[in-house]
Amino acid sequence: MAEDAPNREHPVLAIDRREGATVVRLGGELDLYNADQVRAGLAEASEGDPGRVVVDMSEVEFIDSTALGVLIEARSKLGKDRLALASPQLETRRALEVSGLARHLPVHDTVDDALGA
Repeated sequence: MAEDAPNREHPVLAIDRREGATVVRLGGELDLYNADQVRAGLAEASEGDPGRVVVDMSEVEFIDSTALGVLIEARSKLGKDRLALASPQLETRRALEVSGLARHLPVHDTVDDALGA
């Protein structure tokens, strides 16, 4: 993490295995300062070749272009249709739509919806 990074909580709140998938719960502000932590959390979630990785974004307050890029990287590494996003708040959903990422990654209203898709 960068030396001048704000003192904030870790963005990866939990990684859980559920229904043949891995759910990564992210929170707070996802940006340049903690993109490496998000990348590491997604890499850990991908270990053991889960059928799908679902990113729970219900507690994400802000996401910048660097963090959006991390999601794109994760999709590339996992392969098509193996990464899904769930429960983005209004501002996060807007960032996903404006960036065009919502056209390339499935975005579900809830984690359960993403697991059942």
